[in-house]
Amino acid sequence: MKTIYEKKRVSRDLGRAVISGVCAGVARYADIDPVWVRAGAALGLVFMPMITLPAYVAAVILLPRRA
Repeated sequence: MKTIYEKKRVSRDLGRAVISGVCAGVARYADIDPVWVRAGAALGLVFMPMITLPAYVAAVILLPRRA
């Protein structure tokens, strides 16, 4: 059971990963279905690839892994 003092942290969720777990980790942090985060990432890659791709790569490098 989580207490009110426990901090939520964003991490890469390798258990539900499709590529590297970034979208699954963000979805777990936001408490939503990973499909929505993946759809947003796909739309971002289509319409804003110069922002989305470097942000995704930075997240892969900077976010800690969660098994």
